[in-house]
Amino acid sequence: MTALSDLTRPWEAMSYGFLDPSAKREMRRAMLKAIAVPGCQIPYASREVPMARGWGTGGLQVTLTLVNPASVVKVIDQGADDSVNAVSIRQFVARVAGARGTEDTAEATILQSRHRIPEEVMREDQVLVLQVPNPEPLRPVEPNISVARQMHADADYGRLWLVLYEQIVRSGRIMQGASYPALVNGRHVMTPSPIPRWDVPKLNMARHLTLLSAGREKRIFAVPPFTPVEPLAFSDMPYRVEDHAGLTCDRTGVKGFFMNEIPQADGGSVHELSDSGYAVKHIRAAEGEGVAPGETWYVNGVMK
Repeated sequence: MTALSDLTRPWEAMSYGFLDPSAKREMRRAMLKAIAVPGCQIPYASREVPMARGWGTGGLQVTLTLVNPASVVKVIDQGADDSVNAVSIRQFVARVAGARGTEDTAEATILQSRHRIPEEVMREDQVLVLQVPNPEPLRPVEPNISVARQMHADADYGRLWLVLYEQIVRSGRIMQGASYPALVNGRHVMTPSPIPRWDVPKLNMARHLTLLSAGREKRIFAVPPFTPVEPLAFSDMPYRVEDHAGLTCDRTGVKGFFMNEIPQADGGSVHELSDSGYAVKHIRAAEGEGVAPGETWYVNGVMK
């Protein structure tokens, strides 16, 4: 006769990677569905994690599902590796999974990011996890989520095109900045997290897998490797990224990349590379260390 003790496992204070096995199984099923239908939002039961909703809980759940002891995890917040949010998430993942943290894009196997995609090109063996506060691109034009779902099913994106057209009529150009809507694989329109327009072309035919997760909204969607991602734009009004090509980083002297503007006490301002890890590589290389910055998506402000 089987004893009850034979059917149970020894008590453990915490599951590996914090999330329990059933939560990870559900997350993996949702990820596979999202990869199978690029750009389509897949619902999942977002679990509680030890951080507030809206601070990256969706991305953290994806990272905790994918991580293993051999993983190398990089976390960036608006380009910075040393922000409070980035450091807290990186330390938490290291504590519950035993994975090593890094600030080098080339070393990372899992890269979780808020608001930015690194300037260095990611490889096939890397996974980009983007935190998404609002995954629904139709929300500005259709607040009823049931109607928005039907519009996605019908590929009815006319209202989004109308919004872009109205911006051109009023301002002479498309004013949409972060979260620029993009058509994935010629079928679903997604909002690619609040990344700037500069980063959206990096998703097009990229070699790496991108997973976008919204913990508060309980939605996950994906851009598989080598998948076309086309920002919505009119043929006579082409898509334009931020005009940062002529800006020079005050710390490194590098030009042609996305910059942060830093106000100064005299009323002026200087610019610094938004990707802090890439900036550190240039600083170390200038100081004679054997560090070489990797291949980048942009050259002199122009996408390759």
